[in-house]
Amino acid sequence: MNRVLPSFVKFVYIALLACSSFAWANENKLQPTDPAKGSTLYTNGDASRGITACVACHGAAGNSTITQNPKLAGQHADYLYKQLTNFKAKPGAKEPERNNAIMAAFAAQLSDQDMRNVAAHYAAQALTPSAAREKSLVEQGRNIYRAGIAAKGVPACAACHGPAGAGIPAQYPRLQGQYAEYTESQLTGFRQGARANNASMTTIAARLSDTEIKAVSDYIAGLR
Repeated sequence: MNRVLPSFVKFVYIALLACSSFAWANENKLQPTDPAKGSTLYTNGDASRGITACVACHGAAGNSTITQNPKLAGQHADYLYKQLTNFKAKPGAKEPERNNAIMAAFAAQLSDQDMRNVAAHYAAQALTPSAAREKSLVEQGRNIYRAGIAAKGVPACAACHGPAGAGIPAQYPRLQGQYAEYTESQLTGFRQGARANNASMTTIAARLSDTEIKAVSDYIAGLR
């Protein structure tokens, strides 16, 4: 059976996602950044403002050694900036779009310029990739990533994140080499509503089983 979504449906889906990505990028283009200041904040924090060093959780040069914490080296700066803003609750909202107590406390101390500078620092770092480990799930993960699951209305991950997981700035992150455990936790968070900052991902994750999430997460870890 052909697992690829009908070409017209896929075209419309990708077009809608591309439009939202363009709108975000256009809104934030030409904003000044200072990666050097971002590096200082990342490495040392700023005790005078109660900002802890990012390196403690995300590792040297953004290459986390803790599987529950994402590798951020080489990630698109615009995407990282958006995520940091999403950890802050919007005026009138009870909770932020990304609900994480540690990151919410951290982001709350950052100015808009701080967030842009830290994001620029991460983007300039070289990724030390993770690797796929579940051989029994490789084929299933590859099929989901490349072709989606037509019977469930799940589009191919590659449509937005690229064949090699390089992503498309600013909305669609680089996934290649990310810890499988972290990707799995985020997909589960989208499915359960714990992470609510991307409606498309919430819809997609809701259609994936635990095994499917685990399979595609492990496949992503091996992408280069």
